[in-house]
Amino acid sequence: MIDTFDVDLPHGIRLRCRAAGPPGAPLLILLHGFPEAAFVWDDVIARLCDRFRCVAPDLRGFGGSSAPQEVEAYRPKHLVRDVEALIAALGGPARAVVAHDWGGAVAWNLAAQHPHGLQRLVIINAPHPATFLRELQHNPAQQAASAYMNFLVRPDAARLLAENDFARLWRFFESSGKGAVLPQWLDAATQARYREIWQGRGLEGPLNYYRSSPLRPPTAQYRSVMDLQLPASLVIVHLPTRVIWGEADKALLPCLLDGLQAYVPNLEIQRLPEADHWVVHEQPDRVAESIADFAIDR
Repeated sequence: MIDTFDVDLPHGIRLRCRAAGPPGAPLLILLHGFPEAAFVWDDVIARLCDRFRCVAPDLRGFGGSSAPQEVEAYRPKHLVRDVEALIAALGGPARAVVAHDWGGAVAWNLAAQHPHGLQRLVIINAPHPATFLRELQHNPAQQAASAYMNFLVRPDAARLLAENDFARLWRFFESSGKGAVLPQWLDAATQARYREIWQGRGLEGPLNYYRSSPLRPPTAQYRSVMDLQLPASLVIVHLPTRVIWGEADKALLPCLLDGLQAYVPNLEIQRLPEADHWVVHEQPDRVAESIADFAIDR
């Protein structure tokens, strides 16, 4: 059974968490992405909670967690601080932080800059900041695939996304290569859970992740990304890391894995050619098996 509880962090942020597993078992922290919430990990947690203490927070701005109004409150340093403080509050270190999409962006920064709170890192379809920056600067295919980000930073994005029962948001989940077809995993019950999250807290907090980040494709009006440089000290991850990558991801292309070992020396890559960005929903058995295999004490 998955329990829900709040964790009040020392710096004034409250994170709503979903958790299962024996309190004394090795700790797994599972971080979701956009436009999700902690519940997306439920099927994975159900497959791991006999061996691990699994805790999945709603990230700042999502679901039942604190949602500051200021865009600046969603800068990476604040998001990293939330997860670092959560791990400490739960009696860390974490055996592994497992992260997808925007959760992965937070986890890459946590592992590079504050690695003391975790022993291993599992990333699922979330680009390393250095390879993402490279592709945004130089690869027209990735620029095109990420063009949606420039829509999400618009001041009216939340209103537009909510129109017609969130019609634009449902398109994020459309099956790759199949046109406007929602995947089988997005059944009526799952749609209802998403709808409840989007209607409850609203979308401004989640959209502030995009607004606060310089990592988005260049346009005629936005060129700052072309001059951006990331010091090695901010992006090198020395922890044992496994990257699980659905290669049919239409927003994050496989080229983002090229050269990754230069930034993550202790790296394993598990490629899933038939899976897309939403592999956590699509293949919870395979994802859970990979996490357990990597996180088990060796």
